[in-house]
Amino acid sequence: MSETSTKVEWVYSEKLKEHFIKPRNILEDERNYQEDGKGVVGNMKCGDEMMMGIKVDKEKGIITDCKWKTYGCASAIASTSILSEMVIGKTLEDAYNISPKDVAKELGGLPIHKVHCSVLGDKALKAAINDYYRRNGMIDKIKEDKARVVCQCMDVTDKEIEEAVLDGARTFLDIQEKTKAGTVCGECKEEILGLIEKYKKEHFEE
Repeated sequence: MSETSTKVEWVYSEKLKEHFIKPRNILEDERNYQEDGKGVVGNMKCGDEMMMGIKVDKEKGIITDCKWKTYGCASAIASTSILSEMVIGKTLEDAYNISPKDVAKELGGLPIHKVHCSVLGDKALKAAINDYYRRNGMIDKIKEDKARVVCQCMDVTDKEIEEAVLDGARTFLDIQEKTKAGTVCGECKEEILGLIEKYKKEHFEE
């Protein structure tokens, strides 16, 4: 690979590059890893899948270890690597509240079209924490974001619109192209525009 092509490929921070080349806390022996909570998100058919396991000090409710593996891009690998370091030593509640924006900031930023990659590890962590709660009969502590249908005509949910925004959608037309929402009657347009602004603020603005 030429020097020029290398520079084009790495339009990322040095910290992200470091965590991609030498990722931390990769799960190398899944069969023998005795996790207290496990989360699996994504879909191999789409090319991205993430598994995360956590060990917990049950008396203190603190994460003592975090291991993961993924079939994802450089940004997904680096984001999850640094997230795994961030959560160790934190309470389950504090770890759950770490946002993809926090992860991107810790990495020194992510290109807009790659922000959605940082969400994969975040979702796996939340799923692992919820799994820990289930295993230990702490059902009241489980937090799950339930998807709500926004476009009745095409059965598109708010979560699908959020994913589209994370993947670069910024206009109503972008959402239509990525999800088909609002392409029939258009009555959901104002709500979709509001969601675009909401998710832009949540994931991209300081």
